[in-house]
Amino acid sequence: MKDIVRKLLIEIGENPERQGLRKTPERVESMYQFLTSGYHTSLDAIVNGAIFEEDYDEMVCVTNIQFYSLCEHHLIPFFGKAHVGYIPDGRLIGLSKIPRIVDLFARRLQIQERLTQQIAQCLADILKPRGVGVVIEAEHLCMQMRGVEKHRSRAVTSALRGILKTNERTRNELMSLIQHQPE
Repeated sequence: MKDIVRKLLIEIGENPERQGLRKTPERVESMYQFLTSGYHTSLDAIVNGAIFEEDYDEMVCVTNIQFYSLCEHHLIPFFGKAHVGYIPDGRLIGLSKIPRIVDLFARRLQIQERLTQQIAQCLADILKPRGVGVVIEAEHLCMQMRGVEKHRSRAVTSALRGILKTNERTRNELMSLIQHQPE
């Protein structure tokens, strides 16, 4: 990767031997390894057995989960907040595992719509809950820095499974919990 970054610097008209750029290929390689670490992270290692049998059947929400991802179309960041809720059916997951699952999928080349679906489906597969809901709000630098150049615009996506998709009252409860979160 370092050679590719070096060639890129030359192609854009820079001198990769300039003092400020000498270590840029190594820094970029390290950055991409971190930002795409979701390809090399095991879901089993993240969950690490933190699934618990419990007689609890009310909404569980973790909101305002900050994430950063890379748009697969331009390799430019998009970032924002994920809100995740589920209604258990006898199985709970450790609360800290939910943000880790968000990061697992965010640290890949992504589109927001797929990211939202992957998080919801992952929790549905692991927990077999009565319902899962994921809402993501994100700013896309590919829309803000280039293209339409619309600053502060946000995209909002949702993925609903089970009772959160089929029952309006339950879905409204999730959306109400998400909307009442402080910035």
